[in-house]
Amino acid sequence: MGQEIESSEFSAHDFAEFQRRLKRETELLAEWFDAGVFTSEGAVGGFELEACLLDRRAGPAPLNQPLLEKLDEPLVVPELATFNVEINSTARLLQGDVFERMAEELQRVWDKCNRLAQPLGARMGMIGIMPSLQQQALTLHNMSPLNRYQALNEQVFKLRHDRPLLVHIEGRETLDLQHDDVMLESAATSFQIHFQVDEKSAAKLYNLSKIASAPMVAVSANSPYLFGHDLWDETRIPLFEQSIAVGASDLTKRVSFGIRYVYESMMENFLANLQRYPVLLPLLMDEPAEKLAHLRLHNGTIWRWNRPLIGFDDSGRPHLRIEHRVVPAGPSVSDCIANTAFYFGLVSGLANRYESPESDMGFIRARSNFYNAAREGLQAELFWFNWKTCRAKELIREQLLGVAREGLTSLGIETASINFWLDIIQQRVVRGINGATWQRQWVSRHGMDFQALMEAYLEQQESGKPVHEWSLD
Repeated sequence: MGQEIESSEFSAHDFAEFQRRLKRETELLAEWFDAGVFTSEGAVGGFELEACLLDRRAGPAPLNQPLLEKLDEPLVVPELATFNVEINSTARLLQGDVFERMAEELQRVWDKCNRLAQPLGARMGMIGIMPSLQQQALTLHNMSPLNRYQALNEQVFKLRHDRPLLVHIEGRETLDLQHDDVMLESAATSFQIHFQVDEKSAAKLYNLSKIASAPMVAVSANSPYLFGHDLWDETRIPLFEQSIAVGASDLTKRVSFGIRYVYESMMENFLANLQRYPVLLPLLMDEPAEKLAHLRLHNGTIWRWNRPLIGFDDSGRPHLRIEHRVVPAGPSVSDCIANTAFYFGLVSGLANRYESPESDMGFIRARSNFYNAAREGLQAELFWFNWKTCRAKELIREQLLGVAREGLTSLGIETASINFWLDIIQQRVVRGINGATWQRQWVSRHGMDFQALMEAYLEQQESGKPVHEWSLD
């Protein structure tokens, strides 16, 4: 979905020809899996941070185009809404002081964005959902002027026969609303972690990424409020699932946790893409089948919470990546990198401990854990491998931090680095403070003034401290 297209107008021929090319590229990819052609150069990681632009009243500032023109920064690209941008990282081998280098790069780019946003009357913010956001800001007028976004909106509503999107979220309060375009998606901003894996371990690590999704959401939740309603700890999850709703079941939902683990390889995901998901953007590209251009574009319009990706290295060899999409943006640079370290350590440590994790943790339990964690955060009751139920915060503190430590050690991360980043996760859990709990505690003390909450959040964010050290004053 990061690729621009020439037009948002498509013919029946475009759809038929795209489907033909998609089928050919899917067959070719299956041959690659059979032949084992994917590059394996050690574990590689990176991330994408979706960020907000806010005005002087802590509301959305639709200024990404002038900001991007001033930035001239290839790591920063537009997002769906003109008040959002995406900051990408450099892909790095997961070893040594990699997390310090990730943090340094993200802080540099973040500071540059903030500095150049100020003359525009704006500032940067990283948060799952802006509590100050109002539904009337989510209009096509505030859509980034790119054909791919216009086409996405048109095709989604063609599949919906122009019926409005209906959102129903039951949390601490209940929210019901309807919306007439895909701009609801832009209310939710994520921190997406990328894990390049070798082919032999890819299926296992993909399934473990699903299993790890519940504790990852619990420890990082940062989206309790939407349009003045107190909902889930990570309201971004149900909002995003319902903001591009074109499927009647889990078999065809464009945003979902999925219906099962993979059995043999991530190829199963791409077969499902071909067989179960209608094409949204039938852009015909003048590329050889070996570039998998149509397959990759189609995959980009299916937003699994753990999404398989095919990439290519500088020499043109394909590689496999897992895009772990469950974590919200923020609350701070150090929190983002701590979440990254915890994810890489957790899935790597679990892979070392369990030969066949799928047989020890049924998919239905993993999916139930995920939505429980999104609703209740650190207080969620989770089923784990020992078949006992425990609260997420106890599970993370007593078991998973140790697993993550083992995993990071096995990757070759420096001990001092492991201690530093996992201590941020530990302190969050011990104090019971993630972004969601901090926001609710602020509201409990100061009242439901969401503009003031957003301003206080930004002030604390700009201190550079991790969220467990933030003040409520």
